[in-house]
Amino acid sequence: MEQSLKVGDKAVYPAHGVGEVTGIEDREISGQRQRFYVLRLLENGMRILIPTDSLAQAGLRQVMGRREIQRVFRILRGRDAARGGATWNRRYREYSDKMRTGSVFEIAEVLRDLYRLKREKDLSFCELRLFDTARGLLIRELAVAKNCDQETVERQFARIFKR
Repeated sequence: MEQSLKVGDKAVYPAHGVGEVTGIEDREISGQRQRFYVLRLLENGMRILIPTDSLAQAGLRQVMGRREIQRVFRILRGRDAARGGATWNRRYREYSDKMRTGSVFEIAEVLRDLYRLKREKDLSFCELRLFDTARGLLIRELAVAKNCDQETVERQFARIFKR
């Protein structure tokens, strides 16, 4: 991500979703003056302070562009096999690791695999939580990226994953 954001820019904070930069503040921390971006998450209004000099370490990234949108939908439509043979806790660890990367493509793979697996068998409670998290993160970011409402993205998902 470029090292400079301005008020009004939208960015994605891993595992939390899309936010808007609402300000830039200077704070004193441990006797050191530091500058922070104030990110307000669109989903719940939570404010997060992110040091301006460590955006990459924080995992902050730009909202996906047109090419990334197309790639996400290709991943979702992909026919890779779900890992139904692995134990639920092994799948959960693998999916959790992918989610932690913050990569929209990894999150799309998790969602695709869990959607498919859900058709074959009941998901564990932990897998259901991951499913809901991945689905919510993707829906919210795609809605912002495509400049549409979340219901439109949900309808697209329904068409992709219909039986």
